[in-house]
Amino acid sequence: MDSEPGFLPKDFIQTAEGLRFAVVDGHPEDGRLLCTLRYVPLAGGLRKLSTAEAMDFLQEHRPAYLRRSRRLDAVLPAVPLECIAGHLRPRDRVRTLLAGTSRDAIEAKARRLLGVFAGEGLDLKEFGVTGSLLLGAQTLASDIDLVVYAPATFDAARTVVAEATADGRLDTPTEADWRKAYERRGCTLAFEDYLWHERRKFNTGFIEGTKFDLTLVLPGSWDSFQAAEKRGSLILRTRVTDDRGAFESPARYLTDHPRVDQVLSFTHTYVGQARTGEKIEASGQVEALPDGSERLIVGSSREAPGEYIRVLHDETD
Repeated sequence: MDSEPGFLPKDFIQTAEGLRFAVVDGHPEDGRLLCTLRYVPLAGGLRKLSTAEAMDFLQEHRPAYLRRSRRLDAVLPAVPLECIAGHLRPRDRVRTLLAGTSRDAIEAKARRLLGVFAGEGLDLKEFGVTGSLLLGAQTLASDIDLVVYAPATFDAARTVVAEATADGRLDTPTEADWRKAYERRGCTLAFEDYLWHERRKFNTGFIEGTKFDLTLVLPGSWDSFQAAEKRGSLILRTRVTDDRGAFESPARYLTDHPRVDQVLSFTHTYVGQARTGEKIEASGQVEALPDGSERLIVGSSREAPGEYIRVLHDETD
C-alpha cells in the first residue's frame, strides 16, 4: 500500500483475500475506509455482487470488515487501512487505456469515448475509468463508468454528451436502452417518471450500443458531512432552493421545507434529479443534526428500495 494513499470515492481497493471494494469516502474513519464490496474472486475471475449479496457475504465470511459508522449511523463495509493490499485509481486506468492497445470491444469503445471528449478540448487528465474496466473484469455486456474530477470539466462533458448524441457521434438511446438501464438500476419510480428525469441529465449516454455514465468526484466531498441521529422514514414535498450540489456525492438539494432543509442522495439514480425552483417529492430517512436541523437521506442502500426523488410537474401530480 502507498505511504500516502490519497483515496477518493470510486477508487477501488483490494484485500489480501482478493476482495474488491469501491471506496465510498476517501477519508478514513477510525482507521478504516468506508467502502462497498463489489467483487469477490470466483474460479480465476471475479463475481459482481449486489448490495444485499455483499452484506450477506461479509456477514458470513468476513464480519471483521463490517463496522458501524459514527457519521452514517449504520453498519457498513469498512476496511482497516492495514488490510489494504492494493489500490486502483481510475486516473491510472485512463492512462493505460490511451497508451496501450484495446484488449476487447469494451476497451476500444472506452478509448473512442474518451476521444470524443478530448476532441472537444476537454482535459483527459481530469477523467478516470472505474467499475469493471478499472479491475479488468469487464465483459461485452459491461457499462463504461467514467469519473470526472473537476466541476467545470464535468459540466462540459455533459454538454458534449448532449451535442454528440444530437449530431450522431454518440448513439441516440432507444426506449429499450432506457428500459434496460431502468431494470438494472432497480428504481422505485415508474419507468415513465425515471425516463423523464434521465433524458435531461446527460450524465448517461450510449456509444456503439454500450451505456456509459459520468460521475463527478470531488476531493473532500464528505468533509462537511456530520454525524446525525436517525428519526425514521418520511415522504415530503418541497421546493429546491439550491441545486449546486446536485451532481456531487452525496447529491445535495437545499429546500424551503419548514422542517427538513436539505435532501441528500447516496444513490446515483437521483444525482442531478432536480433543479433550483422545481417542486419535488422525496422519500427517505430523516436524520437530526447536532444543531437541531434535519435532513432527508435518500439511498440508504445502493438500490434504495422505496426511496426516491421526483420532480412534481403540476399541483395534481
